[in-house]
Amino acid sequence: MTSENPDSQPRIGPRINPGINPRINPGNSGHRQRLRARFRTGGVLAVADYELLELLLYAAIPRRDVKPLAKALIARFGSYAEVISAPVEQLREISGIGDTVITTLKLVEASAQKLAQGKIMDKPVLSNWQALIDYCQIQMAYQKREQFRILFLDRKNRLIADEKQQEGTIDHTPVYPREVIKRALELHATAIILVHNHPSGDPTPSRDDVEMTKNIEQAGQQLGVMLHDHLIISKSGQTSLKTLGLI
Repeated sequence: MTSENPDSQPRIGPRINPGINPRINPGNSGHRQRLRARFRTGGVLAVADYELLELLLYAAIPRRDVKPLAKALIARFGSYAEVISAPVEQLREISGIGDTVITTLKLVEASAQKLAQGKIMDKPVLSNWQALIDYCQIQMAYQKREQFRILFLDRKNRLIADEKQQEGTIDHTPVYPREVIKRALELHATAIILVHNHPSGDPTPSRDDVEMTKNIEQAGQQLGVMLHDHLIISKSGQTSLKTLGLI
């Protein structure tokens, strides 16, 4: 009985086929060595997105030419970040993608989130604002559905909790001001930062965004919970309602 890599198994049903040759040609080993050497010398700026994916896929599929698969993933999702953040069900649509590759990609995503979180948790976020923005971008920018998060701060403006409160459709998430402030009081938070994403890619606040923010700010003022800001995150950047003068 032989044991085979599940990522090299043929798939049943319609799949997107990038024309992957499962065999490694004689020159492929040299290509891998040169690519690894270029990355070690120049870092991420020395390689293209698909080449960075190649380096990652080498560990998941060590006996296959993964360059076509890496290029197919970039063509399908658009960038390295979008490949890493892609939903599992969409990754499975790509021929050559199985559990091993998916686990590898999602481990990288989780590691990036954990690293960014470690830079802000239990630290004064107002003096580490860029780290906070980076964390929010990693967590939310590539989500396909709109989600609403609250960052809870103590009296020294240290981040004590980050919680996803709601998740909605691609363009709407229901938010209840009383529940937001109630949760802040339960955690003994004295200040909060609201964060939600716009999957459309446009971080411009809507009228509903502004109205919801004002309602939460008013509810917090009555019970001693300060609203520092409301950040809108997207693939193209972020918007601060405080910077816009809306808080």
